[in-house]
Amino acid sequence: MTSRDKVGCPPVALPLDRVLAARAANAEQLGKQWEAAVRSRCGKAEAAGGEAEGKRQANRDAHAAVLRYLRALGGVLSTGLTHLAVTPLDLVKCNMQVDPSKYRDISTAFGVMLQEQGLGGFFKGWMATLVGYSCQGACKFGFYEFFRKCYSDIAGPDNAAKLKTLIYLAASASAEVIADVALCPMEAVKVRVQTQPGFARGLIDGLPKIVQSEGFTKGCFLFGAAKFPTIVEMVYKHAVPKPKDQCGKPLQLAVSFAGGYIAGVFCAAISHPADNLVSFLNNAQGATVADAVRTLGMWGLFTRGLPLRIIMVGTLTGAQWATYDAFKVFVGLPTSGGVNPSWKSAATLHRMGHEKQN
Repeated sequence: MTSRDKVGCPPVALPLDRVLAARAANAEQLGKQWEAAVRSRCGKAEAAGGEAEGKRQANRDAHAAVLRYLRALGGVLSTGLTHLAVTPLDLVKCNMQVDPSKYRDISTAFGVMLQEQGLGGFFKGWMATLVGYSCQGACKFGFYEFFRKCYSDIAGPDNAAKLKTLIYLAASASAEVIADVALCPMEAVKVRVQTQPGFARGLIDGLPKIVQSEGFTKGCFLFGAAKFPTIVEMVYKHAVPKPKDQCGKPLQLAVSFAGGYIAGVFCAAISHPADNLVSFLNNAQGATVADAVRTLGMWGLFTRGLPLRIIMVGTLTGAQWATYDAFKVFVGLPTSGGVNPSWKSAATLHRMGHEKQN
């Protein structure tokens, strides 16, 4: 018999189950290879996406920091320059508060000071005014924007739109605390230079005397926060015939001045007793609040120098907000106050997403 292994004999056929098992093993191996390749690509894509998102977040943080610095610079320009411009009014007001028998009214005070000190005397304490209120403006406007965003983020889109007045007040009060701490040493020097002849020539020699004799925080008072954004919103709602986003920049700046002036009048009336206390305590060495109340009386505490201060603070606040918003427009930012469109759009998107989920 001839063997099957000899040349010319046909090969023995494999069983069908072995063929199918081999093909299945090949297919499974190929699938694992594809899965590994897909996972590798997805991992690289996710890593690239995470890196891109990190870069975008870094850019957003840098942009927000630049905006805060710009707003602080706007506060320096608006607050420092406006207070420097009304130094003569502030000088007359402080002297009327400290010595009402000599400076009985506005016209008498101007006449007496012009006769005794000349025109140059109306700008005594100008350097302390400029430096102090520039620091205050940088802190007040810069930290106001920071705290407003912070409190809005904490409240969430819907609550931020509903509680915007409380958010405005909380942000303004928080910023004002920091701003007044920065202002108070310069304010103490300014009042002494303006009301005590011979105390010092200005800030450079006056500040060391204050720090040496009474510390660095003499005269620190929280004057309160004016509701400027709410007033501007009411002006747009009741006095301007069209929404803010349809108004031109000149009209928006005019509304900023009007809203600031109204807010300044309320702020002057509410904070006037504290302002009288500041002038009294910085002028009378070693005096206390009780001494001020006993000397001025409750009526004098609330009314002495009030008309002039209403004119001065109203004009100052209106000019500050108009200058600040003009600077914001110059650098490409929207003006302050009115309805915040970002809150409205965020709240709308939040409600739409909630409705889709339901």
